[in-house]
Amino acid sequence: MHIVCRRGVLDSPPLIMGILNVTPDSFSDGGRWNAVPKALDHAFSMVDLGASIIDVGAESTRPGSDRLSPEDEMSRLEPVLKALLPSVSIPVSIDTMHAETAEMCLRLGADMINDVNGLRNDGMVKVCSDYGAAVVISHMNGTIDDTHGSSMGDDYRIRIKESLYSKCLEAESSGILHNNIIIDPGLGFGKSPDQNMSIAKDCSFLGKEYPVLIGLSRKRFVRQFMPDEDVDVASAMLSAESVRSGASIIRTHDVKVTSEALRTL
Repeated sequence: MHIVCRRGVLDSPPLIMGILNVTPDSFSDGGRWNAVPKALDHAFSMVDLGASIIDVGAESTRPGSDRLSPEDEMSRLEPVLKALLPSVSIPVSIDTMHAETAEMCLRLGADMINDVNGLRNDGMVKVCSDYGAAVVISHMNGTIDDTHGSSMGDDYRIRIKESLYSKCLEAESSGILHNNIIIDPGLGFGKSPDQNMSIAKDCSFLGKEYPVLIGLSRKRFVRQFMPDEDVDVASAMLSAESVRSGASIIRTHDVKVTSEALRTL
């Protein structure tokens, strides 16, 4: 794995992407970090605990959440990024589906765009290409408005890989460098609980052409299949299985527990 970011090169997996939600309605920690001082303290803590990337998001994608306009999203992100970006040396990723938001954040100095919508919105590919950003291209079955009520057929692995690789080729043809691309099978976005668990335990079907990011932290299917386990411990245990089968990056709310689980590999 060799990911080129504006702040340097990421290699030596597995890497931990620590989640920094600056939104009042995230499904697991909404409202905890949306004040700038609290957001900074949490980011610094995640770096100290072993995070290699900080992923900042301002729009919840949980089932039933309201969509946020780019203007409102940017108003939440801008003050945090202006304080955070000069203060950390590791790459900062932006969790957004909006090209306008991506451009503002990249202009401020962000390194990576993590798009659960797979770069499908107008202008997103061009913005990422123009700024030389690293990108996480995620698979979403359906659209953001209907994905949480959908699931895929028995050929879901084939369809996920074909969709992701097609989007990667499109991105490269539009100027995004091969070493700037990370793929994410999109756990929780239009897959059944069984499909999510199967992918989490074995993501080797995605191949080795691109680094694979797995984001299952605190998701509903984790609680469903491991109800007697602390959700962060359960998430870390499953993430370790993902790494054993080929994942390079783990996106998590709890960097400490995840780091401890990955250290045992």
